Amino acid sequence: MDFLERKDVWIYRYTLKSRGFLNAVSARREFEGVLIRVGDGHGCIHPWPELGDPTVGKCLEDLKGRRFWPIVRRAMRCAEYDHTARNAEESLFEEMEVPQSHATLVKGDAKELAKAVEAGFVVIKMKAGRDLEMEVKFLDEMVTAYPKLKWRLDFNESLSGEAAESLLTGLSAQTRMALDFVEDICPFSETAWAELRSRTKIDLAVDREAGPHRVAAQVTVIKPALDEPFLLSEAAAMYGQRVVITSYMDHPLGQAFAAWEAARMGLIFPGLVGVCGVQTHHLFDRNVFVEALGAWQPDFTIPSGTGLGFNDELADLKWEKLD
Repeated sequence: MDFLERKDVWIYRYTLKSRGFLNAVSARREFEGVLIRVGDGHGCIHPWPELGDPTVGKCLEDLKGRRFWPIVRRAMRCAEYDHTARNAEESLFEEMEVPQSHATLVKGDAKELAKAVEAGFVVIKMKAGRDLEMEVKFLDEMVTAYPKLKWRLDFNESLSGEAAESLLTGLSAQTRMALDFVEDICPFSETAWAELRSRTKIDLAVDREAGPHRVAAQVTVIKPALDEPFLLSEAAAMYGQRVVITSYMDHPLGQAFAAWEAARMGLIFPGLVGVCGVQTHHLFDRNVFVEALGAWQPDFTIPSGTGLGFNDELADLKWEKLD
């Protein structure tokens, strides 16, 4: 039987509590998700309904049935990789090198930025789109204070095309030069994005609508929680795009899966994968899984154990059979 068709599924429901609002389209501070266990393998389902995902309940119904949703299928694929490695009593990370990560800021926070710089981050990703005037002011000040930092701004498609162009063309020359890219600044369109890139000369990153034929983007953002990394990386290499692999701001197990996929794509496509975004555990209140990922720093701390790690932490959970 294909692993994706296995029905011996156990689940553990969890709630992560964030230290602040996590993006421009969510007003939540508590995030429900589910860890799954299939055989000896584990995966993570952590939907964002605000971004178009099915709810946890719908994901579980899909997990019982046809497994149509990408977020469910990817959790099963994660469990398959994890199962294979644990059965071999090996870590998935053996002889793998996880790319360094940017620091994720959920808002313009000078104190948090200072901590990131002190921790060694040289690339900053900031969630934007809630208060453009404040965000631009913060950027201008921080670009002056930390001239060596590169910035990535993630808008979660919160602006219109016209507002995006107005914002980018209105930035100071110094701030424009400090931008590595802007991500999902407005809904993706080949024509609109090509024009926006031509008029602003700023690299555009596609995330939510990432696909193998998004030629108007200069950067493809891949989230292993949703996406099959190989297909998107192969297409990005074909079109001369950069690849950034990130977590889904999900459970540390999902974060570890993203880190492993980043390392795997780096091996398959040398030079394609740049600074990634797999250090997001600091965004949530501490628990034993968060603590297992260590300090907030550019280098990923590989959790101890076989497969994706977390052997002791996973063994201590109270799993329930998915009927």
